[in-house]
Parts: sequence; structure tokens; C-alpha cells
Amino acid sequence: MEFLEALLDRSWLLWVAAALVLGILEITAIDLVFAMLAGGALAGALADALGLGFVGQVLIAALVAGLLIGTIRPILLRRLKMPPVGTTNSAALVGRPALVMQQVTVRGGLVKLVGETWSARSAGPTFVEGDDVVVTAIDGATAVVGPLTDGSLEPPGTTLES
Repeated sequence: MEFLEALLDRSWLLWVAAALVLGILEITAIDLVFAMLAGGALAGALADALGLGFVGQVLIAALVAGLLIGTIRPILLRRLKMPPVGTTNSAALVGRPALVMQQVTVRGGLVKLVGETWSARSAGPTFVEGDDVVVTAIDGATAVVGPLTDGSLEPPGTTLES
């Protein structure tokens, strides 16, 4: 009985220990539930520091954990699951205009794409030097090109020669 009383006298230690354990569990789960529960446990430790009894500490911890789970967790989950800001690497080249530097057939050719010379092949028709084309796909280090139509959108700030 003395042990239990001594433990309740230092209940803030229990709350901090619970927060640490929940934080470690969060590292393995990465679902943010344990992190919100850890926040509730820290609120329980704060309640003990303010002089509330054990029942008050438990109520505060549960209330704060519930609020964190209901409000902060959905915002953080959306932020974690957001797609990258923009496409990068070869995926960013699809849809870009290019200038044919050497005849492009289904077997090969050369185009100037964002200032660099790329090996290219046609998705269908043959293109002659000077034709404007659009990149329809990237296959390894080869740009697959098709005809540039009025509906093809050019990304802002780009030109065929750039």
C-alpha cells in the first residue's frame, strides 16, 4: 500500500514514462495515434504538476488525447500523405514540347528537349528536322514523341529551344 501511495505522489513520472513508451510505439506504427496518446499523457503530467488528483489527471489526459486525435491527427495525416509538390525527373518531361534535330522515326532520331539533345523515337508518324513535337512518354533514355497540336499545353516559361 505504501508503494501505491508513493507512486501516486509521483504520478507525473508515470505520465512521462507512458508518453515515452507511446512515443516509441509511434515510431513503429507511424499512424499518429500513439503520438496523440503521448500528448495526452504529457497533459496528465501537467495536470499532476498543477495539483489535480489522479482522477482529474486521467480525465485531462483522456480529454487532450481525444482532442488531439479528433483535430490535429487528421491534419497531420493529410500532410503526411500529400503527393510531391511537382513531378520531377523524366516524368516532368512528358507533355513538354521538343524540336526535331534529326529525322525521328519509329526506330530513332534526335530532339532538343529543355535545352538538351535527347535520343527519340516516334509514336507513329515520321518527323523531319525542324518539326515541333511533344513528348508523350520517356522510355529509358529515349523520348517518345508525337505531333504537337494546338491542344498541347506548353509549361510556363519554356520554349522549344530551351
